[in-house]
Amino acid sequence: MNSDTPASAYTPAETEWVDAQLVSSLVRVSSNAQVAIWVVIPLYVGVMWGDTHPVGLALWTLAAVALAALRAGVIHRYEHQMASAEPAKQLAFYDRIRPIWIASALVWAASIALFFERAPLSTQFICWLILASVTMLAVNGLSPVLTAMRTYLNTLMAAGLLIVVWRVLAEHELQGPYYHYWLLALLAVFWQVLYQAGQRQHRTHRRNFELQYRNSQLIESLTRQTRAALDAVEIKNRFLASATHDIRQPVLALGLYADWLASEPELVAEIAPKILESTRAVNALFDSLFDLVRLDSGKIRLKLEDVSLDKLLDDLELQYRPLAQAKGLQLRVRRSGGAVHSDGLLLARIVGNLVSNAIKYTERGSVLLAVRHGATRPCIEIWDTGLGIAPEHQRDIFREFYKVPVHTGTQDGFGLGLYIVSRLAHILGHPVELKSEPGRGTMFRLVLDPSDPQQAAARAASIDQLASRP
Repeated sequence: MNSDTPASAYTPAETEWVDAQLVSSLVRVSSNAQVAIWVVIPLYVGVMWGDTHPVGLALWTLAAVALAALRAGVIHRYEHQMASAEPAKQLAFYDRIRPIWIASALVWAASIALFFERAPLSTQFICWLILASVTMLAVNGLSPVLTAMRTYLNTLMAAGLLIVVWRVLAEHELQGPYYHYWLLALLAVFWQVLYQAGQRQHRTHRRNFELQYRNSQLIESLTRQTRAALDAVEIKNRFLASATHDIRQPVLALGLYADWLASEPELVAEIAPKILESTRAVNALFDSLFDLVRLDSGKIRLKLEDVSLDKLLDDLELQYRPLAQAKGLQLRVRRSGGAVHSDGLLLARIVGNLVSNAIKYTERGSVLLAVRHGATRPCIEIWDTGLGIAPEHQRDIFREFYKVPVHTGTQDGFGLGLYIVSRLAHILGHPVELKSEPGRGTMFRLVLDPSDPQQAAARAASIDQLASRP
């Protein structure tokens, strides 16, 4: 398909769709013109009847009727098999039927040999009018596809001019009447006028379909954005409902314990640990909220340095061993030295969230926090003997606000811990790997590729840009 607009201005998908719509328009217009063709053929034959060679007229009539029937069959096949097909199939179908337009042009051009200088001037005049009408009708119908219009018009006019020139030169030896030369000039002008008109019509068709395609793309884009906005609103609403419920529980417990302690101060030894546990729960919830706010507001600031892995594990053990002991769990720590270039605070937050999750979802057994040195890079692994995660949930646990259904302990959080782990690990360039078996436990592996300052800053900036969008 040819277009007056540079192809680089459009995507291949748009160009293919527009070309397919132009082919569909060509077939649709040709279908409407079929009735006129069936009327014109007998009219044309009736005008020439008795004034031209009967055998030639009979052969031309058979050829014209056969082509009209062939076109009707092609149009019927397209409408029933190709109209709803993919654009590529529609274009391939058009490529197969292109010779029909060439044959049609040659048949109508051949009719000139039947009447020009073979019939009375009055008959010739009527035949020229009919042929001009057929040509204009064809150019109008074929103009959606520029190659079809050009092929038909150029073939018909070139063949017609050759027939007229042959008669003027071979039969009249340039001694014929002067209107022959005026006729040649008129045919040449008519050719160019129709050619320019066909091109203008084609541009109009193409621009209409391009506008239609871009409007549909715009509507689809707006629909996606609207759906995304509604999903975001729904997520935030669910988050607010969950946050209200989750924060209310430990705060309410704190109030009850305080009232209890005020009325029975001698139970301080029993009540104080419960108050401490509720306070920790509130702190954990607010820590998750603060991390989320920092990520969503684009406030991540990196401080990349060499982080001692043994020091990191010492700090995490000091922080989480009491929490494990309170649940009757053993927290085992395996150190193997080494350092990694990363942000110490963010790395501690990532591993801390993973250790906290492991303790939360483990009812008995142990949690292992270990540094292992592979062939090229170290990694931190967190193993637990807890509930495990079913395969159908393993892709979703890193989503915002996602909680694994029917997991004990999920009611105590917002479903933000692993989401924060995923976002921070992405910024630092530390891939997170997961292996889990329901009922037997889970292993998270944080691969400690050195954080590249430029790449980490770019990833943090991309989060800033996303957070700043309205």
